[in-house]
Amino acid sequence: MALDYKLVIWNSFKKQYDKLIVASMLLYIVVFAITTFIFNSETSIETLVIRAFGSLAIIMLHIILAVGPLSRINHKFLPILYNRRHLGVSMFIAAFIHGGFSIFQFHALGDVNPIYSLFTSNMEYGSLINFPFQVLGFLALLILFVMASTSHDFFLANLSAKVWKRLHMMVYMAYALIIGHVFLGAFQQETSSFTIGFMILGFIVICSLHLIAAFKERKVDKTKAEIEEGWLKVCNVDDIEEDRAKIFTVENERVAIFKYDGKLSAIHNVCKHQGGPLGEGKIIDGCITCPWHGYQYLPHNGQSPPPFTEKVSTYQLQLKNNMVYIKPQALAEGTEVKPVHI
Repeated sequence: MALDYKLVIWNSFKKQYDKLIVASMLLYIVVFAITTFIFNSETSIETLVIRAFGSLAIIMLHIILAVGPLSRINHKFLPILYNRRHLGVSMFIAAFIHGGFSIFQFHALGDVNPIYSLFTSNMEYGSLINFPFQVLGFLALLILFVMASTSHDFFLANLSAKVWKRLHMMVYMAYALIIGHVFLGAFQQETSSFTIGFMILGFIVICSLHLIAAFKERKVDKTKAEIEEGWLKVCNVDDIEEDRAKIFTVENERVAIFKYDGKLSAIHNVCKHQGGPLGEGKIIDGCITCPWHGYQYLPHNGQSPPPFTEKVSTYQLQLKNNMVYIKPQALAEGTEVKPVHI
């Protein structure tokens, strides 16, 4: 987090991450160009650019959609999730170059407005096979533009986390439009078994990863705790790692119980920034640190350290015979609760 809004808050990891993104994109373009000229030397530069950046954008989009569920399945992918915005903006740039060259080559050389030509050059909107696939790609590009332009925390703060999250969930709508764009383009222009096979495989992988992550989350939600005199018996204190947490479902809400410095504290599991799972983070410098973007909260009161103002709900705990019990009623956000000493 920062005290004010900046275009980019740089650190050494972000710089290395961005260098890797740029280097990988350039390497892909070079390899794609060499391969294309080896197998089809008559390919024009415009066509090469369209295909290279289009395929690059699709590959990057699949990586972006896979990062979320992968990070829930295995925490080793969290560093990528932490900087996924950079990958998303880079993907939009590749898609924009693809779309810009496509509009120029196919619609900008006549006496009709290119955008108008895009929507009117093929009017078979009622046909499944001959549907104007370029329109689908253009609509997907508009969605990606909105997401890229609102990726900064300034928009998150001014739109509210809920609205911002819903807006950025439109990436799945863009993905559906791109699938239609690629499939229809492959069938109408030149049938590419490789392109079709890649899209089918990518779709299966993305769906599978989301289902695996969903089943993992469902196990947490279905875990039932014993009730003793108004307290829920949740786990043995030794089941919680030092400076880490275990997540439980209490009154249909996910709660993270952290163990640190010989103490226990419980807070609501959802980060105020983008809804990140606080219980999957860890204690750093005495603060619960969200694994998604590094937002921090004090474990004993659920408040972000000054000057930040984010707050989450807290819960009362007690320890009996090495067993951890939690009061199911959440306290008001930012309420201080004395930690339980182990």
